[in-house]
Amino acid sequence: MPEKSLDLSRTIYELCREDPAVVDVMKEAGFTEIANPIMLSTAGRVMTIPMGARMRGIPLEKVLELFRLRGYVDVNLPEEP
Repeated sequence: MPEKSLDLSRTIYELCREDPAVVDVMKEAGFTEIANPIMLSTAGRVMTIPMGARMRGIPLEKVLELFRLRGYVDVNLPEEP
């Protein structure tokens, strides 16, 4: 399976627009609202995956592991404040 990059500094909206498969991984990780186009185009425009994981109480490592299992490589992981 070819690797796909996942720039975690970009918004969820940008990532999903560029690669619609991101939506499926996000749903599986527990971000069920991401399938709603309104949520994607509002909150998704300002939220990154690390921000969303922190807000929902989902361990970021769990989310990243699901992406890795599907051939994604996380790049530009923002540092914790």
